[in-house]
Amino acid sequence: MPITLVNPKELPKIDAYHQVSVATGAVLIHVAGQVSWDAETNTIGAGDLAAQVEQSYLNVAKALAEVGATFADVVKLTVYVVDWTPDKMNGFEDGVARAAAKLGVTPAAPGTLIGVAALASPEHLVEVEATAVLD
Repeated sequence: MPITLVNPKELPKIDAYHQVSVATGAVLIHVAGQVSWDAETNTIGAGDLAAQVEQSYLNVAKALAEVGATFADVVKLTVYVVDWTPDKMNGFEDGVARAAAKLGVTPAAPGTLIGVAALASPEHLVEVEATAVLD
């Protein structure tokens, strides 16, 4: 396996992700930020953060699958959330859990959550981008 996920002893252990990923594979994959669109650009879960997180993660999985990768190959996730406040964490975590249940895997790569004022389309509440590595 080209990826090892690590939680250094000197850093806090976060349940939702690992602090470090070590990639030794040869193919680097960058997935553009995915929002909660379906294939026809209809927004799934308008106004519902958990539903949009779920769909965005599922879209990342679809993009990865197209090139022969899965969430097991992801070395870094970056998530942008509109008007982020800590009280939105439950909705965010619920969406990730729902996507994980559908995918049969828990995304655990290092991740960064960034609060933003807006995304490209006003109906989108979240955007998820990924970097993955394959042998």
